[in-house]
Amino acid sequence: MRVVVMGAGSIGGYFGGMLSLGGNEVTLIARGANLEAIRDKGLQIITDYGQFTVQCDATDDPRQVDPVDLILLTVKTYHNEQAVPAMRSMVGEDTTVLCLQNGIDSYEAAERFIGAAQVLPGAAYIEGSLESPGVVKQTGDVVEIVFGEPDGVASPRGELISETLTKAGIPAQLSDNIQKTLWTKFLFIATMAGVTALSRETMAQLMPRPEWRQVILGCMTEIETVGRASGIDLDAELVQNTVDYIEGSLDQMHASMHADIMAGRPLELEALNGAVVRAGQAAGITTPINDVIYAALKPFANGSVA
Repeated sequence: MRVVVMGAGSIGGYFGGMLSLGGNEVTLIARGANLEAIRDKGLQIITDYGQFTVQCDATDDPRQVDPVDLILLTVKTYHNEQAVPAMRSMVGEDTTVLCLQNGIDSYEAAERFIGAAQVLPGAAYIEGSLESPGVVKQTGDVVEIVFGEPDGVASPRGELISETLTKAGIPAQLSDNIQKTLWTKFLFIATMAGVTALSRETMAQLMPRPEWRQVILGCMTEIETVGRASGIDLDAELVQNTVDYIEGSLDQMHASMHADIMAGRPLELEALNGAVVRAGQAAGITTPINDVIYAALKPFANGSVA
């Protein structure tokens, strides 16, 4: 399969590297020092079980790439305004754009420019980091892509993409309720990202403190309430299950938005806690905790010293 990874950072780089190792024709869209390192030395993937290097085509200009079969959209959501229109030249009649970005509605940016019929919403479950230009590190045993058609009906393209990912060593699951999938991950990610960025501390530091534990539970409950009011059939024990997961993996709980604010980088605030606020307003649900997170972090959204 001919694949483009739009955003070859930690997440996109890992999936692109695995797909290339699996025999697919992969092109990586990257920038700056990361692009130069990939061109000069290849893309290196480091895992808990070993490492490998793949040689992939790489460019910072999507216009140089002819239409492909599959585009993995993995850029940070705040780059969508520039990145999504730039994908047009790579999209042919049979191209599918698989959106693996954070958020409940991030894929809609691709739908607006590419057309809803060629976009599949999805969720990536992986712990990864860009250790240095051209070097991606994946840690832990959780690696999975869950995606599906918006109407929940299995499709030939979905089956083909799932098969391609699985053959490349990337566990893949077709969801018959992708909105539930997105909201379930969103409750976890938006809470963890929001509270750790707000506090400038990690979940391992926050969860043992009763006052912060209450904030974390309140944030999750707000998102759950907004999701249900938006028509999403979330599991009854979602909040408790999420808390149990966090408490069982505290040492591995690292939110990219926490790392970003500490480094003065832009934040995915609009796609996360901002999306909670907007969805709450649309559903007539108050979201006081997320309102505070959003208001407090908004001055830092474009990147500045924390």
